[in-house]
Amino acid sequence: MRKLLMSLLMAGSLLAGGIGAALADDASAPAAASAPDTMASAPAPDASAPAASAPAADASAAPAASAPAADASAAAAAAAPAAPTAPFSVDSSKINSGDTAWMLTSTALVLFMTIPGLALFYGGMVRKKNVLATLMQSFAITCLVTIIWTVIGYSLAFTPGGSFIGGFSRVFMAGMTYIKGDKATTLTVSHLAPTIPETVYFVYQMTFAIITPALITGAFADRMKFSAMLVFMSLWSIIVYAPIAHMVWEPTGWLASAGILDFAGGTVVHINAGIAGLVCCLVLGKRIGYGREAMAPHNLTLTLIGGAMLWVGWFGFNAGSAVAADGRAGFAMFATQVATAAAALAWMFAEWAAKGKPSVLGIVSGAVAGLVAVTPASGFVGTLGALVIGVVAGVVCFWSATWLKHKLGYDDSLDAFGVHCIGGIVGALLTGVFAVKDIGGADGSVILQAKGVLTTLIYSGVVSFVLLKIIDMVMGIRVTEEQEREGLDVSLHGEHVE
Repeated sequence: MRKLLMSLLMAGSLLAGGIGAALADDASAPAAASAPDTMASAPAPDASAPAASAPAADASAAPAASAPAADASAAAAAAAPAAPTAPFSVDSSKINSGDTAWMLTSTALVLFMTIPGLALFYGGMVRKKNVLATLMQSFAITCLVTIIWTVIGYSLAFTPGGSFIGGFSRVFMAGMTYIKGDKATTLTVSHLAPTIPETVYFVYQMTFAIITPALITGAFADRMKFSAMLVFMSLWSIIVYAPIAHMVWEPTGWLASAGILDFAGGTVVHINAGIAGLVCCLVLGKRIGYGREAMAPHNLTLTLIGGAMLWVGWFGFNAGSAVAADGRAGFAMFATQVATAAAALAWMFAEWAAKGKPSVLGIVSGAVAGLVAVTPASGFVGTLGALVIGVVAGVVCFWSATWLKHKLGYDDSLDAFGVHCIGGIVGALLTGVFAVKDIGGADGSVILQAKGVLTTLIYSGVVSFVLLKIIDMVMGIRVTEEQEREGLDVSLHGEHVE
């Protein structure tokens, strides 16, 4: 494990050097043309919307004989302004009620994934003495990240800035407006979702920012101080989540401009949270009695109910990432259902063959693995891609949550790394294999997808390690042995389940 952490730190230094060079290039090179939107989710803005001016063409580069054609091209370009690259104001008549209704629904579905979905899913898998503490983590993170996202997170993630981080134009939601007039109503929209109010897009993306750090808690269940968890999640949301989201989903972001495909969060959410979870459990160390004492789930009924809520909520997660009530959303929903069912069956049969019996925990874990793996691919793949991604994710995540964890000896309490990071890697790479241009408008590349995977692993892993070490030096991150044996419900919160 020490070698793994040292490798992450060395890789992080190399990545930092690459980022520094890229920033220098950004400063010295002319502005690049708008990169393809890797979410490919927003319909084209109305031509009447304000737009940034494009750089003038170099007239000297064209032969003299083509001057009239060049003039005609320039006139056409002037008549059709470029798409906006920052949030802007529109008349309310430009808002699509169908898109807005679907995104309001999707927002509620994704929030439903964390509270109560993830809370129950994780809560059922811990021992009885820690169930309230586990539920508390998901609920507290929901509240905490809501405020952080409002103050600075959204601005850093989804406004123009540099290649690696956004700007400060939406700090404390400055500039986000809704003005109802006697004759006309105006409001702001995001350049990534011009047919819905910016407020709706803001809250929709907030639900992603909420569930990502909440996923990490599964890796260190039963042993992290609540106060340290709050500090770590606050810093992690700003320093890790916002930059990764900007790089992948903001069109001018480093990975977006490279052509990385991530429809709904394979890198931004699952690999990001999964590798941070692995670092957390390595830094914290194993639970007392791990490998010697029974640590079976106390209530698999809660886990199954929570898993089912995650499945239902995931339609908002994936189909909602189309940011429109259209055929792309329908295809994303279809791919999500197919891949999830395939993964659940694949895990079940793999476990049946390996252990002699199919378990409830196995089939619901397989379903979550399928949901994770299809997330980056859902808006890009067809039937074959969804089926293959599901089957591969089910088998590989079963292997990582059983054999790999045992072989390497780390204590990933609820398999946050084994399901979310490994499943996210499977989905991200297979998106490059099965992406259908007719569906998503982009060709896939395994090499480009691997670039996104490695960047996320290195950046999130290294920064998470540094944050944890700093917090540990300042206030400590692990509960005492006495508190851990007593259970976090009583020792941290003064409550218990009868």
